[in-house]
Amino acid sequence: MTMPAAIQAALRGENALPLRPADQVMNLERLGALHQSRLSFMRTLVRRIMRERWQISASHFELDKQGYGTVIYSIKTPHKCYSFVLFSDYLSAEDRNDRVIATQWDLTMALVEGEIDDLYLAKLRQNVPKQEAGRVDARVFVLSRANRSARNFDYVVDQLASGEQPDIAQIARVGYLYRTTAVYGSGKLGMADWEKVASRHADFARPFAAEMFVCLMLRNFSLQQAEHIARHRSPDTYTPMQTDIKRFFGIGNSTGLGMAPYLINHPLLINQWIEMRELALARIRVLGNINQRVLQQFPQLLQRCTAHTQQTVTEDAWQSENNRLVLQDLQAIETHCAQGIESWDNLLHWSEANCSLQGQEMLISVLLELYPELVDDLEEHYTAEEFLDLDPVMPVQQLKQVIEQRYQWALKLDFAAEGAKDTFWYRSEEKMEPRLGDVREDDGKDKQMALGVGYAVRKCYDQLCDYITEHPQHSTARFMVAQPKLRGIVRRIQSMNRCLYGDIQANLLDREIMPMHLLRAKLACFGVGKFDPRSKLWVRNTMFQGAPLLEDIGKTFNDDWFMPLAPGAQGAC
Repeated sequence: MTMPAAIQAALRGENALPLRPADQVMNLERLGALHQSRLSFMRTLVRRIMRERWQISASHFELDKQGYGTVIYSIKTPHKCYSFVLFSDYLSAEDRNDRVIATQWDLTMALVEGEIDDLYLAKLRQNVPKQEAGRVDARVFVLSRANRSARNFDYVVDQLASGEQPDIAQIARVGYLYRTTAVYGSGKLGMADWEKVASRHADFARPFAAEMFVCLMLRNFSLQQAEHIARHRSPDTYTPMQTDIKRFFGIGNSTGLGMAPYLINHPLLINQWIEMRELALARIRVLGNINQRVLQQFPQLLQRCTAHTQQTVTEDAWQSENNRLVLQDLQAIETHCAQGIESWDNLLHWSEANCSLQGQEMLISVLLELYPELVDDLEEHYTAEEFLDLDPVMPVQQLKQVIEQRYQWALKLDFAAEGAKDTFWYRSEEKMEPRLGDVREDDGKDKQMALGVGYAVRKCYDQLCDYITEHPQHSTARFMVAQPKLRGIVRRIQSMNRCLYGDIQANLLDREIMPMHLLRAKLACFGVGKFDPRSKLWVRNTMFQGAPLLEDIGKTFNDDWFMPLAPGAQGAC
């Protein structure tokens, strides 16, 4: 989508808004401190659904008493009609496996263009439950699968069947009935590629909109299925789940290293995501009027963030310390602002001097929540044409200057230091997932993924300087003839010079690299919460907790499910 001239002017020129510098924003540790916000993809998707009043209903609901069978939801938007198909199958406890190498799941599902007849349903039935082992056509946008929560699903069914409601404290510990183990889109396994989706289907033309919608529909089905099983198990004592408890259920997700390379391989898109968020913040710094409404809502949001953080359960020491710091920071912000707020700009500078990165970024998410009129229009500009273009006529002297200005962070890295190049990223053939290797212990460096952007820039710069010594008047094209293996990194350097952000400023080859920061950054863009790392390589989290239910479509919508709280908690939605 082309960015309007007004937004381009706000980003560049003498009268540009005060955007934070790239060396601050694209610091890996800060990216790993991002939180959900009203520009996160789940929030923007739900706003669209509620605003446009999508019609979503079960056109085919064929489940047996145990909840196994086939369900088709019909989705009618102002533009088109789609179908969401689920297959629920029996899965023994010993076969339940959340790893990507699993071959069976409790649920498999697909988001499909148009309505489905019996013939096409049979084709989906043959292939969707197989996931990677099956094949689908370009009518399918997204393919996914999910497993029941061993801690929650049967418990909730038992409670409803006996006429009781689930215990809120237990839901707060595990806020979902199902967890996804993969959500595939963008042309995998024969599905529609992103170009088709973006150009022909306006409803899902934003990044990951179709994937997020599948997770939202899974959340809806999980609640319907639990009630269906409970009702058939004990029709005399069964009671439906209370609406506020339903809303507190989300969908679980486990994210590993597979998500990390995306942030490196799509720099123009990442630039767009970060740029829009930073533009929203800059608007607030300059235009955010601190009126009575804001003065009342701001401390309420701080208290909600406090309660949400307190309700986040994790056994990970690192995340527990992060949560402790956030709670400490929120209290400090509230105390600091008790005597009045001179300006948001002053408060942000104060937070940078007195709060952790997690607390600083939590404050930014709160500020975005206060000013929908300054923020929400930016959700339309989260796409970007991902084409890294080589400029062959650029003089080599200019290319050198670009590197020195744009990639100063990479030139400052000491790759001769101990451990600076010990890590390599590769894709495991056995596990079908990205992995980290250690050059001191593992073979396979020759198969590494090209994620060490900083190191590649350093090597390119050194060879460019040597080349300029002999050929100071040459063009980039002549340099490429002499060093053809550098074409990829030169293309990236020249293309990213047109952006403000996009490149993560860290040495991803360092022995002490924290992949969790990469995972957290992308998940925050999605809008997930309740981060619970299980190691430094994968994290559990919760999606769509607190979001409206399908039966809420058409009703008054206040878009107030930011940092959702357990029913009955102070500040709960």
